[in-house]
Amino acid sequence: MARKKGAAEHENHERWLVSYADFITLLFAFFVVMFASSNRDKARAQAVSESVRQALESGHLMPKIAAVLGGTVHDKGQGNAMRKGPGGDLKQLLNQQPAEPAPAHELAASMEVLAKELEAEVREGKVKLSLEPRGLVVSLVQAAYFPSGEDRIYPETYPSIEKVAAVIRKLPNQVRIEGHTDSVPIHNSRFRSNWELSAARSIRMLELLAGRFSVPRERLAIAGYADNVPVGPNDTEEGRAKNRRVDLVILTEQGLSKEPVSPSQAADPAASQQRH
Repeated sequence: MARKKGAAEHENHERWLVSYADFITLLFAFFVVMFASSNRDKARAQAVSESVRQALESGHLMPKIAAVLGGTVHDKGQGNAMRKGPGGDLKQLLNQQPAEPAPAHELAASMEVLAKELEAEVREGKVKLSLEPRGLVVSLVQAAYFPSGEDRIYPETYPSIEKVAAVIRKLPNQVRIEGHTDSVPIHNSRFRSNWELSAARSIRMLELLAGRFSVPRERLAIAGYADNVPVGPNDTEEGRAKNRRVDLVILTEQGLSKEPVSPSQAADPAASQQRH
């Protein structure tokens, strides 16, 4: 049938719905990714992120996201699909996850506690506290805690070390004990090099924390750096005194990521999640 001359063209007033639907889909994907990022189960978070990417490419967003989170969006409603996972309720699933290392900003509270408990030692220059991306670093000055050229720890310093151990026991974080020396070579009947001295002091500190102050051994590791990580110049006595130290590093997740894993942990992603 011929259209009447001069009749106005019919306008589609619902074209905006297409753009609006695309916007809502992308917004939903954004919140799903944010939800996955807050999930402690990183394997699932990665799976959700990958599903969002694939779904956006294929145009099947809702079924893929629902499959990862458990069930479908229609079995018990969208609310339950978001809340339920393959293992049941999401809250219950998160409660079953092993404790993860406290991040750097959470260690700030522990640093405040130590600063108060070790106020005298910090004021006298026996202890230095610092918060780094790798973790909370408690530096014990060698002159205050070890005789020169030895790995024996002065018994009178045990109360200070016990305060640090008390904070360590309350946290789930791994702890690395790092021995450092100045650049003056050592060679005596006990130690042939600064490497041996720095490692021996780390081991002695580990034995004290684990044996006397009940810090679990599986949370401890030692390292000896000799004179390779100075914090002061080695051409002055003041600088060398700063370099002779043992650092107790309460590791964050970032710091822990650089630690080696056993073959069994590398083969078992679930076990690896406890370290990364």
